[in-house]
Amino acid sequence: MDSPRWFDRSLPQTLQIATLLLYMNGVVTVLFSAFAPFILLPAVAELVGAYGISNSKRWGYITAVVGAIFPLLILLIDAVSFRISIFSIIFSSPLTLIFEIALVALLLHPQSREHQKIWFH
Repeated sequence: MDSPRWFDRSLPQTLQIATLLLYMNGVVTVLFSAFAPFILLPAVAELVGAYGISNSKRWGYITAVVGAIFPLLILLIDAVSFRISIFSIIFSSPLTLIFEIALVALLLHPQSREHQKIWFH
């Protein structure tokens, strides 16, 4: 049985970068969330998902995708429910939005999806 690991260098580059972004985003969100449940839950999902991806677990990949998509959905729901312009969301925190979109793109990249279909259990 393999020993658990925090990072797997044998993963494709897309999953390696996604794992690092998941860890960084999760830790920063947990530190600055003020323990709000809607903010803390996706951060924990990102951390658990990153650990699962590092250990080649299919549940880790699914948890990471859900944890990465959830903040984007919250932004979209906020924009619709409060009638906020998408442009104001983009310009209010562009760096955060770029990292969130990049994380989802890395996880859903064809190379990442193929690798997890073949090698994750």
